[in-house]
Amino acid sequence: MNHYETVFILNPVLSETQIEETVKKFEDFLIKNGAKMVSKEDWGLKKLAYPIQHKKSGFYHLFEFAAPGEAIGPYELEFRRDERVMRFLTVKLDKHAIAWAEKRRNKLKAKA
Repeated sequence: MNHYETVFILNPVLSETQIEETVKKFEDFLIKNGAKMVSKEDWGLKKLAYPIQHKKSGFYHLFEFAAPGEAIGPYELEFRRDERVMRFLTVKLDKHAIAWAEKRRNKLKAKA
């Protein structure tokens, strides 16, 4: 299984309930396709560097997970089909990125 990280931006006009439903939908999709969630982060409403779909802000979320390679294609297809998602990016993590992500998670836990 490979380690991946996905950052996605949700439409800023969504309600809190709609955001939670969307995040849950993608998490469930990953788990159903054999992925193991490592970390989930809600970065909140952030201003965009440039307008996307005439919106100047969006709700950012980060998923870190381990999944088989064949699960990524259908996962990204779900992002493309969902109109609530403005942008997404999935990257495969190498051993250095995995170590950095773990260090970052531990730093966040220490702050909390």
